[in-house]
Amino acid sequence: IRAMPLAPQHLHRMEWIRDRLREQDDDPSVLAALDDAMAYAREREELPRTYTAGTQGMGDSCAPSRQMESLVEYEGIGITPAVARGYAVSITDYQGLGTAGTHTYMVREAQGRAVLDMARATKNLKGSGITASNPIGLMGYSQGGGAAGAAAELAGSYAPELNIKGSAIGAPPADLGKVGKNIDGSLYFAFATFALLGVAQSEGIDPNPHLNAAGKELASQVENDCVFDLFNYAFKDSGTYTTSGKKLSALLDEQPFRAAVERQRIGRLKPNAPVQINHAILDDTIPYAVGKQLGSDWCDKGTRVTFNAGLTPTHVGGMVPHVAKSMLFFEDRFAGRNQVNSCW
Repeated sequence: IRAMPLAPQHLHRMEWIRDRLREQDDDPSVLAALDDAMAYAREREELPRTYTAGTQGMGDSCAPSRQMESLVEYEGIGITPAVARGYAVSITDYQGLGTAGTHTYMVREAQGRAVLDMARATKNLKGSGITASNPIGLMGYSQGGGAAGAAAELAGSYAPELNIKGSAIGAPPADLGKVGKNIDGSLYFAFATFALLGVAQSEGIDPNPHLNAAGKELASQVENDCVFDLFNYAFKDSGTYTTSGKKLSALLDEQPFRAAVERQRIGRLKPNAPVQINHAILDDTIPYAVGKQLGSDWCDKGTRVTFNAGLTPTHVGGMVPHVAKSMLFFEDRFAGRNQVNSCW
């Protein structure tokens, strides 16, 4: 692990951590990551929090570390309140963002491991003041909610040495099949394409035989696009990009994609600490029922789940209430308190 200072215009001490991480198939990979900690946090016990970014895009320029350096990273909405509380916040760029290869967008195991390895990197960073005894929290929304959820499930087997006290998960895309059907042809159609390419990369599937010339051109374009480019693909008919004329959501429901998508399902393993799930009832991207089902699945496995149904409409609108509820959740968990158990 090595660290170097970032641009001096940032308000907080920032270091760029490069940690040798592993892909889901155990081959070595290098992920860039960012550790952002306020100087005054040195005056109190460091409370590490691994923050998992929502959808950034597929291009290397979309990596959170690069967008933060350019001061255009929207995740400041969630990072700033955490840093203001004196938490040491670390963020993984995920596999393939800012590094070689296709970003493994929405790939459960790859994202979960990246999050846990980021927590390890933060703990091992020389001079951070963080030790193995420090409590850790995981937090994310949207793609970040899926990554934090996957990490919570994998922590017991992959990173049992981490002292994880809880995970705050917002609008988790726990069932990619249902999410894909919901966003196919919508404003967020680009996200469905991101998922197709990310899962195909992880599972060793060649998508080209399933895409016509326009589809191959689309795939090539989105490989370099970021989240703010989504309007270029809004409300497209995905059937015009496939060789069969079937929509992308239908393609994901057929082999070889169906089995690959099913392997990304979150909710089949028990998290190793209490979790909070925040999901807006009127989420227009990730169906509320998907988050509700994840909570039910984890409850069935004996996990302590606090489920908060949000009233703020839209997916974007649900992020701010998620952040506020997450802050209260971590205050409780780091103090050794539990929130209300919603398991039914």
